[in-house]
Parts: sequence; structure tokens; C-alpha cells
Amino acid sequence: MTITFITGANKGLGRETARRLVEQGHTVLLGARDPEQGARAAEDLGARFVRIDVTDDASVAAAAADVAGHEGRVDVLVNNAGTVGPATDPTALTGDDALGVLDVNVAGVVRTTTAFLPLLRRSSDPAIVNVSSGMGSLAYTHDPARAESHVVAPLYTASKAALTMLTTQYAKALPDVRVNAVDPGYTATDLNGHSGPQTVTEGTDAVVALASEQPGAGTGRFVDRDGEIAWS
Repeated sequence: MTITFITGANKGLGRETARRLVEQGHTVLLGARDPEQGARAAEDLGARFVRIDVTDDASVAAAAADVAGHEGRVDVLVNNAGTVGPATDPTALTGDDALGVLDVNVAGVVRTTTAFLPLLRRSSDPAIVNVSSGMGSLAYTHDPARAESHVVAPLYTASKAALTMLTTQYAKALPDVRVNAVDPGYTATDLNGHSGPQTVTEGTDAVVALASEQPGAGTGRFVDRDGEIAWS
């Protein structure tokens, strides 16, 4: 049975990913920062709640130790936790604003990946799925025909561009682990005030597909619900 750990899974894309993978037969470990919301979501979905705050080294280490003591391994790590950052005039952004977004969207992935690698390496087919965004694509954000080009969100877009590059570097550095990034697409979630045209089910299609791949699937890829897309 596949054991899958998902960060930021008490709502939105993370919760829907958890729901769908539970239905597929995965043992889902639902990671969330808020213990009440996380425990409630896990109970509703038939998952096991593990508290994790990806911005806190001690919390991430404790989560990994919890999983080591219970399941003993992780087959799939879904780095889903993310933040948009402050909704403010871009000319008023501060260094602390930037660090706050990067701490969740990039450093949080580094913390969690490092802590969970020993657990992943106990799997016969370990995989990491990084939930990135087309908002981090230079090509998409410069294409007037795409929605991504009409949004101004400097910190979020920069953090997702960094995450896609981080994914390619991990894929090169970890030949024993399948590491891929996913663009969910413009999905209605709390992050965008539920303005996206896609449902959370549509938005998790690519995440679920990567988390459910058979042994030998490729690494170092960037995919959306329609398939593989170019790194750009």
C-alpha cells in the first residue's frame, strides 16, 4: 500500500488530493499546521493527521519522527503547502514580505524534503511531487493569451519560479527519488478568493496522477492536467 504524506492538506488542493488518494487506496498522512482543522479534515477523509508547520524546523523534524514511529516509511511526499503573501501595492512590498512567502513556498519545501528523505529512501519507489504554478513560468507570464500574464503578484510568482528550478535540481541530485513539479492551473481556492474557473478536483488531476504513477516513471518533469509542459 502506498503511503503518501501531504503538506497543507486541511483545505483546498491539499485536502482534495488527500480525498482522492484515500479513495485510490493510499494510506494518506494529512499534514497541516492547525491541529483542529487538520484533525477534523483527516477524520472526515479517513486519513491520519500529522501536525507540521513547514516554516519551523522543529515542527518538520517532529512530523518526520512521528511518521518514522508509526508508518516507518513514505512512498510519496506531496509538497503542497503554500501562500500568496500580502495583497498590497507591489511598490509597498518589504523584504520581510518576501522572506515570508519564500519561507513557506521554497524554504518549506527544502525543510520538508530534507527531513523526509530518509523515510522516502525506505520506499521501493519514492517520489516527490512539488505543487508549483504556471504563475512561475516566464513563458506563461509573458503570453497575453494566458491568464497568468494578467496577474501582478511579484512574490508568489518569484517563489514558484524558484520552486520549479528547485525541482529540477533535486531531480538531478536525487537519482534514487522521482522528483517532479505540477501546475494545478487556475483553480478556485482560498488563495485566489475562489476566483479560478477550475474545481479543486480538476486542479488536483495532475497532482494525483504524479502521486499514482507506476515505478519507472520519469523524473525532472513539469506537468499539468493535460500532460507534460516545457520548463520555461
